[in-house]
Amino acid sequence: MPTRYRLPLYIAGAAAARTGDEMSGPALLLVGIAVTDSASAGSALLSGIMISAAVGGPVFGAMLDRSAAPGRLLTGALAAYSAVLVAILLTLGHLPLPVVIATAVFGGLLGPALAGGWTSQLPRLVEPERLPRANALDAMTYNLASLTGPALAGAIAILAGATSGVVAAVALIVLALPAAWTLPGNPSASGRGPDTSVVADLAAGFVAIVRARFLARATVASVISYIGVGMLVTCSPLLGEEALGGANSGTFLLAALAAASLAANALLAKRPDSLRPDTAVLGSTLVLAAAFLLAATVSPVYLFVAMALAGAGAGPQLTALFAVRHREAPERLRGQIFTTGASLKITGYAVGAGIGGPIATWSLSGSLVVAAGFEMLAAVAFVLFTVAGRGPTARGPKDTASPREQRAAALSGERVDQFPDERGDDLGRL
Repeated sequence: MPTRYRLPLYIAGAAAARTGDEMSGPALLLVGIAVTDSASAGSALLSGIMISAAVGGPVFGAMLDRSAAPGRLLTGALAAYSAVLVAILLTLGHLPLPVVIATAVFGGLLGPALAGGWTSQLPRLVEPERLPRANALDAMTYNLASLTGPALAGAIAILAGATSGVVAAVALIVLALPAAWTLPGNPSASGRGPDTSVVADLAAGFVAIVRARFLARATVASVISYIGVGMLVTCSPLLGEEALGGANSGTFLLAALAAASLAANALLAKRPDSLRPDTAVLGSTLVLAAAFLLAATVSPVYLFVAMALAGAGAGPQLTALFAVRHREAPERLRGQIFTTGASLKITGYAVGAGIGGPIATWSLSGSLVVAAGFEMLAAVAFVLFTVAGRGPTARGPKDTASPREQRAAALSGERVDQFPDERGDDLGRL
């Protein structure tokens, strides 16, 4: 139920936490290089704080769903993440590098709290009819963070040193603590004992994602799509060097992408009913594919057009993905589904970043073509989920679930005697 908690406080807190998160990765990369004089040490710190998100997201989400005071739990996660960043600063150059990297890996477990942990609380803040607009505003904080976070990290490092960039990231995350602490409670968890284990809740969350076909469809498509996005980001310094005369110019390309995403979601916030979530997830992947192919020309003018086009796809994709999750997620598993989704996207991004560099050393244009291929693969996966759901093997309302499916349903709390209904799906014309 909506409470007296104000949406502007939520937006301010989410924006601060996410901007700090977006700053922390580039800042750790820069401080690692500055302190150790080794590029590999900086990249190892960045990889360490990203790679463990796939594990931390589902676990934190399950705990969030079980908590009667999710705001307090989120506050603890933000504080712990900040403490990890400070610990890295204090130990880097004084302790063996593997120990510092292990600290970063621990911090990465909490990373999804800065993203999905906030979004899962939105339905408790606003009335159902206001949720689409709130959803678009929430997505804008991601765009704002991705636009300003890396730029702030770089600018502060230039003006005040690499260490100051990490300190600034910590400060932004700390600013979000009051907004997180005062988030409304979870009435469905109040007074309820832990009748199931965390492991059972984890299984229930994954089962819910897999069984809710629209949710699974959007999740799979977005994760594959983010592999392509990760490849693009990895290629951006090389694109800047080849097309604009300097590797640092690649940040201007990413800024153009983030600005276009922010503008697209600003328009959606004014007209939230204009977004058809399921169609938007599919359409955005096709827009991203076209943008990456255009970027493969490595022409300065076409590059900025491609980045603007990519932003026009990436911004609405995120808003649409949130809308599908809000619509399809069972209430008692909402936090886990959001944080698990964030973890999977981070993993997809990390995979793209990992393969984009080696391919780009062979061919920069080739790497972008491969990135476009992942966007097309995401679109194909989306369509296959749609077709499979309407095929002759789909169970009808009178079909009976198998014993194995009944056990899965007991975990997820969902019915399995029929496919989810077609609410919200607007692909029937395809």
